[in-house]
Amino acid sequence: MTVPAFEEYVPAIDCVCAGCAAQRRTAAGALPVRHGGHPAAHGARRALVLVTAAGVVLSTGAAEAVSGPGGRAAEAAGAARQDGTTASTAPADPVGPADEGDPLASADGDPDSPQGMPGPLEGAGASGPPSSTGTALPRTTRAAIINRAKKWVAAQVPYSMNKYWSDGYRQDCSGYVSMAWNLPGNEWTGSLAKFGQRITREALQPGDILLFHNPADPGKGSHVTIFGGWTDYTHTHYTAYEQTKPHTRKQTTPMAYWTNSGKYIPYRYKGLSSASGSGGSSPSSSAQFPGAGKFGPGASNEYVTRLGKMLVDRGGKRFYKVGPGPAWGDADRLATQAFQKAQGWKGKEADGIPGPDTWRLLVDGTGRDVPAGSGNGQGGSSSDPAFPGRGHFRPGQSNSHVDRLGKQLVKKGYGTYYRTGPGPRWTEADRRNVEAFQRAQGWRGGAADGYPGPETWRRLFA
Repeated sequence: MTVPAFEEYVPAIDCVCAGCAAQRRTAAGALPVRHGGHPAAHGARRALVLVTAAGVVLSTGAAEAVSGPGGRAAEAAGAARQDGTTASTAPADPVGPADEGDPLASADGDPDSPQGMPGPLEGAGASGPPSSTGTALPRTTRAAIINRAKKWVAAQVPYSMNKYWSDGYRQDCSGYVSMAWNLPGNEWTGSLAKFGQRITREALQPGDILLFHNPADPGKGSHVTIFGGWTDYTHTHYTAYEQTKPHTRKQTTPMAYWTNSGKYIPYRYKGLSSASGSGGSSPSSSAQFPGAGKFGPGASNEYVTRLGKMLVDRGGKRFYKVGPGPAWGDADRLATQAFQKAQGWKGKEADGIPGPDTWRLLVDGTGRDVPAGSGNGQGGSSSDPAFPGRGHFRPGQSNSHVDRLGKQLVKKGYGTYYRTGPGPRWTEADRRNVEAFQRAQGWRGGAADGYPGPETWRRLFA
C-alpha cells in the first residue's frame, strides 16, 4: 500500500489506534500559526503528522486481520466509548466533561468569527433606533437572557457577519449577545462592554458573558460567549452559549475559552433586574425563593403566576389550557412535577410543589427543560420510545429500531447521507447522520462517533 502525498493528516474521531489518539492530543494542545502558534512548533507538529501517517499505514493490515476483509476494527472499540467510556487501547483525550462523553479539544473550539460593526436592527425585526443613540437599557432577567439564547440554539441559526435573523439581530457572536441581552441594536466585541459591569470569574452567573476583544486586530480571535452555568464543582468548565461557525451552539467549554483563555473578561448586563438587592420589591423581579407556603392548593399570588410563566418558557406549555394565572391549579402542579422529573428527581423531590432548588433552576434558566410530548406530568409521554440498547445499532444489524432511528433523523433534518431509505438495516449512512446530530449538540470525540447512546436517543426523540 502506498502513502498518498499530503501535508496534514486529520485523524478519524472514532479511530482508537495509538497514532490517531496521539495526533488528537497534539492537535488539542498546539495552536496553528494563524491563531498565534509558533512556526517552529507548527513544523514539529507536521513532522509528527508524517510519523503518525506511517503508523496508520503499518496498522492497517492488523486492523483488517482483526475485523475481516472490509471490516473496521474501530467499530467495536468505538461503541465502547459511547456515553463517556474509553477503549482500553487508546489513552483518554485530556478534555472536560460533556453531555454524552468528552468533547475533543481541537480546532473545533477555535472561533473563526469575523463580525460586523455596531448598527441598528435589520429586516422584519427592526423596531428601534441604533444603539449609539443612547436609548435607555431595557430591563431583563437571567431566565429571559438564557431563554432567548436557547431560541437560536434550537433554530441552529447559521453564522454570518452580514446576514440578519428574523428578530433583526446580526448572525455573528456579538449580534447573538445583543439579541440575548435584548439590546436596542447590534453591537460588536468592541462596544458590548459598555452595556455591562465588569465582574470576577468567581461571581459568574447564567446570563453573564465572557468577552475577548483584540483591539490591535479585532478580526483575530475576538469573540464573546454567554455563560450558562458551571458544569463541575471545580469551576474549570461551564456551559457556553455562542454563535460561531457553522451555527449557534451550546456546549461544555473550558474556562474561559479554548484559545486566548486568559484574555476573556466577564461582564454582567447593567439592565439586569435581579443583579442586586436594589432590583425592586415586586415579587416578579425577585430571584429569591418566596417559600413553599406560596404554592399549593388554595394559594393565589403573583409568585404562582411567575412560576407558571417560567414553566411555560421551559417546555410546560401543554399543561396549561388557560393561564398561567395567580390561582394555584392542577396545571401548575403537573408542570412543576414534569420539570422536577426532567432533572432526574424522584419521590418527594418531584411532588409538584416548587422548593428552593426548583425555583433557582427556573429563575436562572438552567437545568433540563420539560421534555416534549403529550404526557400528563408523570415523567414523560408514552409516545417517546425507550432506548433499546446499543447492540441494535452496529454493522450487520437489521431491526425496527434502526428504521425508527432513521425516520426520526430525517424528521429532525439529519438525513443528508441517505441516498435511499432509511430502512431497517444499519448502514454507514445511518452512522454519519447520527454523527451529524451528535455534533450539532456540541459533542466531540467519542461522544460524536455516530453510534446512538441513551442521551442521543433521548434528545433525538424529545
